[in-house]
Amino acid sequence: MKISFPHPLIILLAFVLLSWLATFLVSSGTYDRQIDEYTGREVVIQGSYEAIEKQNVSYDEMVKAIPEGIILGADILVLILLIGGAFYVVEKTGALQVGVEALIYSFRGNTYLLLVILSICFSIAGATIAMQEEIIAMVPLLIVLSKKLNYDVKSIVGLTLGSSLVGAALSPINPFNSLLAQKLAEVEVSEGLVYRLVFFAIGIGVWTFLMIRNGKNKNSITEKIELKPSSIGWRNGLILFLSLGGIIFMGWGITQKDWGYNEMSAFFFVIGFACGLIGKLGINGTARVYTAGFGEMIFAGVIVGLARSVYLILEKGMIIDTVIHSMFTPLEGLPDQLAVMGLFISQLLIHIPVPSTSGQTVLTIPLASPLMDLLGISRQLAVFTSQYAVSMMDLLTPTNGGMMAVIAAAGIKFNDWIKFIIKSWLAVIGICLISIFYKI
Repeated sequence: MKISFPHPLIILLAFVLLSWLATFLVSSGTYDRQIDEYTGREVVIQGSYEAIEKQNVSYDEMVKAIPEGIILGADILVLILLIGGAFYVVEKTGALQVGVEALIYSFRGNTYLLLVILSICFSIAGATIAMQEEIIAMVPLLIVLSKKLNYDVKSIVGLTLGSSLVGAALSPINPFNSLLAQKLAEVEVSEGLVYRLVFFAIGIGVWTFLMIRNGKNKNSITEKIELKPSSIGWRNGLILFLSLGGIIFMGWGITQKDWGYNEMSAFFFVIGFACGLIGKLGINGTARVYTAGFGEMIFAGVIVGLARSVYLILEKGMIIDTVIHSMFTPLEGLPDQLAVMGLFISQLLIHIPVPSTSGQTVLTIPLASPLMDLLGISRQLAVFTSQYAVSMMDLLTPTNGGMMAVIAAAGIKFNDWIKFIIKSWLAVIGICLISIFYKI
């Protein structure tokens, strides 16, 4: 009997079980924390770790953590349902199909240019607003695009989600890890700005090249298809303007008006219904299509919630601080290069049980910065090792609900995704390490 790779639901349930078992095997402990006046965030006090009485998590608590994690992720779940439903409506009006055909026709002589522009746009989105969950709702568009361009959908996801995460990893201005880490490490934003922009360009360039090179669908018919210009029409044009323009407007709302998930959900709920009415689906027809869209996106939303369940169990067992302490303490006596490499690897591993980008930054930077002081090297390396590791690991760890939701919505198996990106991932990791070691 052929053994298939586990379903994403099984993978995350396995992580829930492993995190529960870890609460029995790992000692409970905690760091003291205080509010940092400069950032307004709670930070760890260096040298304050102490072991506490074992906080075992019962079987009942472990099982209840599954729905609790989904409830904690309710805001993202609603966002996925409402934005995903809106794009499902757009797809059913036919405007998406027509728009993609027109786009491909416009770049009929240079598909590579289209893919490069796609990657650059998403890398900038990742560099500025760390776009990730928002891409879940765009998956229907990405699937259509991959079919029309005869490219593997994994490559198209790599040029969108992947480029966004690589952009977030190498960005000097990402507010969720770079800027936050620099504040916590008391490093000026301007320090090494040009240096980091150079490596941002190199990293995105290498990632984009590898995604495009590896993405051509070798199993599909390769004969040249004669493309004909298609008229978008005013209805389809208005629908595309509202839906795609809405994404741009959403970015403005996030950066300028401090929009949260509720504002984004409400905004696209209105857009979805408006597009259905413009596309002549009717009131009842739009409602039926919208609810069908919920069915398509619900699994992606559950995946995000289950990823939070893992962290919730570790938090209840109070073993997260113990893991951090165990990884960082041995590094203090190592030579500079080994200590920095150990710090980078530790940050990679920590991101599996701590999937929150800002959460890991707040937890580890106050500990990593004094380590850099002890080694007599720049605190900027504490920022580099944290930022690079966190966002790059987001491409691999199944505890990252956003990534798991995107590939699940795109119909990509987790093991196939890892096989497709791993060499490109290692190439960018190599660039990150060059950036780190050159600064030592």
